[in-house]
Amino acid sequence: MTALLLHPPAAKAGEPPLGPAVLQSHLKARRFEVAVFDANRDAYRYLLRSDILAAAVDGDLSARLSRALRHVDASLSLLCSPAGVANPARYATAVRFLNDALSLHGGGSGTERLTLGDYRHGQLSEFSLADLEGLAAGHKRTLFHDYYRNELLPALEKYRPHLLALSVNYRHQVLPSFELAGLLRRRFPSATLVAGGGMIGSWKDALQGGLRLPVFDHLVAGPGERPLCDLLERSPVSDYLMSDASSVALSPDFEGLDPSGYLSPYPVLPVSASRGCYWARCLFCPEAASPTHPYKAFTGHTLPRLLLDLADRWEVRHFHLTDNAVPPAALRAMADQAEALRHLCWYGFVRFEPSLLQGDLIERLARGGCRLLQLGLESGSQAVLDRLAKGTRLDVAAEVLQRLKRAGIATYVYVLLGTPGETPEEAHQTKAFLEKHATCIDYLNLAIMNMPRHSALVATDATDATDMVSPLDLYLPMDEDATERRAARRFLQRELLASPAIRTIVNRTPPLFTSNHAFFFGRVPQLKKL
Repeated sequence: MTALLLHPPAAKAGEPPLGPAVLQSHLKARRFEVAVFDANRDAYRYLLRSDILAAAVDGDLSARLSRALRHVDASLSLLCSPAGVANPARYATAVRFLNDALSLHGGGSGTERLTLGDYRHGQLSEFSLADLEGLAAGHKRTLFHDYYRNELLPALEKYRPHLLALSVNYRHQVLPSFELAGLLRRRFPSATLVAGGGMIGSWKDALQGGLRLPVFDHLVAGPGERPLCDLLERSPVSDYLMSDASSVALSPDFEGLDPSGYLSPYPVLPVSASRGCYWARCLFCPEAASPTHPYKAFTGHTLPRLLLDLADRWEVRHFHLTDNAVPPAALRAMADQAEALRHLCWYGFVRFEPSLLQGDLIERLARGGCRLLQLGLESGSQAVLDRLAKGTRLDVAAEVLQRLKRAGIATYVYVLLGTPGETPEEAHQTKAFLEKHATCIDYLNLAIMNMPRHSALVATDATDATDMVSPLDLYLPMDEDATERRAARRFLQRELLASPAIRTIVNRTPPLFTSNHAFFFGRVPQLKKL
């Protein structure tokens, strides 16, 4: 029984997808024939080919587009070599050239917009069942259609697959995934067609309520190891929506996902020390209200041993820990193995935990290859953090930032404005915290909150709003003209970004690839704007 695991466009193509690699490892251990295809990476490579770009030209080109097309090959080479991080200005220019080149595939009228970081369709919605049905039936298309038809489908033919599984984790993948699913159904009518991943999990409540999506025989909400095994074993499976958390794998197999083929200055492999979130109490997080992955983590020193094994097998030394938050036990294991890990480099999300301040943990993490940590501050107001059940104390956060700076570990800090009940005074407390600790913050992500429909905050902030949206929508409708929403936008633009210290941090961020490439830059001069 042959299973093909597909990672559809569009997502950042900076590293191999972890989900299909973990599933491949699990299925191979049970002696199934498996192959993985990163259709996202290959679609970008296809669309940036000189002959494909030339065919996309319709009419006269602007000077900006002409210049971009002349530099596509050189820009790709720069972005995929260590030279890409030697000069931040050249890096930003290369990203701009590649994005300009990709704009040629927007259908002329700008209906579709593809960048190195995302994909949007101006006329179709990933939350519209009718649009998904139109794509699956072939009545509508995306700009990935020619890649599917000319490159991907012919490459799959030789496998004669029994099962085709699509990993749909991001909203930018939804529309291309349903077009691909329709093409797969018509090309392989007898194969079982399955979709899983974060987006499918986010629709779990609607699917449990009877909603059916077009084309797919089965959908998997949550861990896919056991469901895929059941389907490959030809076990009697009648459930349309499948979920089983009894067997959750963590070790990946990257065969078929050559790490050197991605848009990254150095090859990077993603690894996770855990599934789910060990905290899972933040009221703004849908994972806390309706988790799709039960929490499970590596034990003991499994994680450092895995990194060392992967480094040897794939000749890589850069790793991305993709956990919602790396568990403290995993951090201690990495610190304990600092000497063995000293030749590696890694980054990932952590919480502002008091345990980070115990002994010389941070210093040992630095010696063991930690180069950047992502930290969700959310607010510089303790009252806001308490209302959100974030579990963070600002005095601890401040000391963690200072210790990380002294240890040489870069920081990527996330801030969330416009949370329910936030007052102007609390917003200014956030500004004051960021300015006070600006020398300890290397990168910033500033965002205005959208209300997840499955957040625990919905019960007190928007109890009737769920009736106003599609069952597939991830967020509740927001009144952009509401006083609170306008105030948050105004504060972001006129206060935070007007602060020289904060603006300097924001302008360091690598365009589009953000934290995925900030990892390589460390503390850098201000980047040229796109």
